[in-house]
Amino acid sequence: MASKHIAYLYVLVLLQFLFIGYLWFNPTGNSRDHQPPANTNAEIRAAKPADLPKVWIFDLPEQPEFAGEKVPMDDPDVYERFEREVYVNAYWESNTLLMMKRAGKFFPFIEQTLKENGIPEDFKYVALIESGLMNVTSPVGAKGFWQFMKGTAGDFGLEVSMDVDERYHFEKSTLAACKYLRSAFGKFGNWTSVAASYNMGIAGITRRKNEQLSPNYYDLYLNEETSRYLFRALALKEIFEHPGKYGFELQQDDLYELPSLREIEIEESIDNLAEWARERDSNYKEVKIYNPWLINKQLNVKKGQTYIIKLPV
Repeated sequence: MASKHIAYLYVLVLLQFLFIGYLWFNPTGNSRDHQPPANTNAEIRAAKPADLPKVWIFDLPEQPEFAGEKVPMDDPDVYERFEREVYVNAYWESNTLLMMKRAGKFFPFIEQTLKENGIPEDFKYVALIESGLMNVTSPVGAKGFWQFMKGTAGDFGLEVSMDVDERYHFEKSTLAACKYLRSAFGKFGNWTSVAASYNMGIAGITRRKNEQLSPNYYDLYLNEETSRYLFRALALKEIFEHPGKYGFELQQDDLYELPSLREIEIEESIDNLAEWARERDSNYKEVKIYNPWLINKQLNVKKGQTYIIKLPV
């Protein structure tokens, strides 16, 4: 049996050598001198499936501005930071598209309130990057469209109690944000620093300017979040003002709208908001959707206090 196995082994080895020799010397085979022709870039592109999505390179604006203040695009670092946020938001299509649709509901009031308080309209993009125009809560406890912390909310006239959290009150929190922005402008004298301070605080930006001996936001070395902050606003401004350039094609009727709302003045406590709503041809869901500042199932009203609850007409 052993001799037969050895014979078989010799036969297999011989066949392998013959096959290798055939491949080596066969002029039409894969000789060591034979390499497949390299495709040109044009041929490679032509070979791609027709349905592959295209990734476009965008031409950035030569001289963008925030609140009338020029962005130094000749600084390579500034250019790269701006470009990063443009691509992040342009290619995060679902998020940017939904923000555009939500802006139909909320931008008109924000724009009007900013104008009435002497704040540049570009600050509507601060609300956009803070919350996406949703009543969200940050990991550190900031709440609402304008992301007020509890202590700061009280400083600017917003009530935060067991039943009421006006950080979720769209109109009142927008007014409070205007008060903050005016206060910060009184400190810095330029809107770029004001916007950065909305993320880091007036004291935080002031400290970095003093430490680094630079009054210019674009020249400061900051933490990742604040470093990106203003550029996120600039990027969304660019995309919102030129949506077609970045592939967004929305018509006016694609945008969300607030329904017509009736206002009900409340001067007495409400023990059960669900029952109260039903008695007014509404429901608890509508109370919470259009009055998210009502954070409990009841509303205690102190003597002399007045609240306005809004419900669909």
